[in-house]
Amino acid sequence: MAITLPSLSRSRLRAAPRLSGWIIASGAIACLIAAPIVTLAWIAAQGSGDLWPQLIAYVLPRAIRDTTILLAGVGTLTAVIGVGTAWLVTAYRFPGRGLFDWALLLPLAVPTYILAYAYLDLLHPLGPVQGLIRAMLGIESPVDFRLPDIRGMAGCIFLFGLAFYPYVYLTARAMFLMQSACVIEVARTLGCGGAGAFFRVALPLARPAVAVGVSLVLMETLNDLGASDLLGVQTLTVSIYSTWVNRSNLPGAAQIALVMLAVVIGLVILERAARRRQAYAAQAQRSRKTDPVRLTPGHAALAVVACALPILLGFAAPAGYLLRETFRRAQMNGFPPDVMQMAGNTMMFAAIATVITMGLGLLLAHTSRLVRRPLTRGLVQLSSIGYAVPGTVLAVGLLVPLANLDNSIDAFMRSHFGVATGLLISGSGAALIYAYAVRFMAISAGGIEAGFAKVPMSLDWAARNLGETAAGTARRIHLPLLRPAIGAAALLVFVDCMKELPATLLLRPFNFETLSTYVYAEASRGTYENGAFAALLIVAAGLFPVVLMARMSRPPAAEAFGGEEPDDQVVSSARPR
Repeated sequence: MAITLPSLSRSRLRAAPRLSGWIIASGAIACLIAAPIVTLAWIAAQGSGDLWPQLIAYVLPRAIRDTTILLAGVGTLTAVIGVGTAWLVTAYRFPGRGLFDWALLLPLAVPTYILAYAYLDLLHPLGPVQGLIRAMLGIESPVDFRLPDIRGMAGCIFLFGLAFYPYVYLTARAMFLMQSACVIEVARTLGCGGAGAFFRVALPLARPAVAVGVSLVLMETLNDLGASDLLGVQTLTVSIYSTWVNRSNLPGAAQIALVMLAVVIGLVILERAARRRQAYAAQAQRSRKTDPVRLTPGHAALAVVACALPILLGFAAPAGYLLRETFRRAQMNGFPPDVMQMAGNTMMFAAIATVITMGLGLLLAHTSRLVRRPLTRGLVQLSSIGYAVPGTVLAVGLLVPLANLDNSIDAFMRSHFGVATGLLISGSGAALIYAYAVRFMAISAGGIEAGFAKVPMSLDWAARNLGETAAGTARRIHLPLLRPAIGAAALLVFVDCMKELPATLLLRPFNFETLSTYVYAEASRGTYENGAFAALLIVAAGLFPVVLMARMSRPPAAEAFGGEEPDDQVVSSARPR
């Protein structure tokens, strides 16, 4: 012992500077992530002149009212659809149950702005749905019969509910699968029927998971710009965009963005407070899963309809519409001439942002594992706040500092070398890549942390005892073992970058179009057939992570969750809590 203790202390002293380097690098990443929020407050403090009284009197009241109604409606609808379908596929046996188990995730592949894009044409008075109904009723003129316009609050809530219910479905399904059969059986023994066991036992136990899913839904709803604008709902996000672009008042947009950020923080606090009040205990030994109950033919038919409708309306109908419009456009005029260039722009920026985001996320997660202190854990959590910040808010917070940096570089190069650099950062798209990295860092760090949780610490200790450095351990041991987790997280980040609209719309370089901005522009002009192919490409790309999540979230065939990693690990790696 007299020999070992000094050698250990010397090794710790030698490791201290290296560990501090990891902490400093993680701190720098956290500062880069938090910088747009600090800048946003600084911009808002500059004042918006005479515009702020007008914003308070005419813009903010309607924006707050519409945002509140939209959040309440979407949260309720997604909770009903997500929890209901999750309970059906886990607690009951009926035809098609195995198909619905993964197919209920398919609407995640369709972004909200594409869903609105499709339904605005599908439900148009001269569109196919109303035309078919009039033909069945023997009515010729659209004046004599027309469905209510989907533009408006009700239509927006309906479409957002179809797009976002899978978040609640994933978390609720995982929790229902983890519940012990004994709890449900005791409830039924005490006289509870199927509905009573669900409302009095299963649902209360699943409330933390439902709260997580609904909070994700509400944050995605706040982030939306394209669908809300196309459907005529004046949310806070739409107000930020219109104040910035239409009124050319950046401080006013920043002030509205601060109001929106306060709403996001309030949602996070409420969600965590709701979960903190719930205390749940699990048995140490392996628990038996609930055996699905076989439904009668009549009830089975209702279950099939209940599970099929969200898939039909949220995925099959818009995807079928896009396919039809793409073929019609190709037969008549060929494909849009610039769509492949836009696809290349989209994939190039998404790939660059994915590589950077995954590299920084790996550094953060590795530091958190290497230095197990509250400081490093706090740095990871601080670096994950970008996912809760809407893209419009990030864009407002990034524009001014990057523009000032561009001007400083241009002035320096002119004065010393006589060379004008212009918009070196903003014009090259670096601002957009920065926004992508901030927005989706939580997915990268969360996915890699979930992978690290399955790598025993004994491997790290063995490598360090054999003289390997922290970087060498990461390169030789962690990276090979983390390939599945890194690959899954990278796929999610890549596709989310492809689909991101608000930040792309506000920060893209001049005369630069991506698939998402092209679809939004064509929908705004009402030329739906021109944007169908681009929208179809986005939906096709979105199918890959959906299939991946569907495969990862399937429980083992013959194992209960007592000896396996629970399914909510998939949710934590896919989306931050």
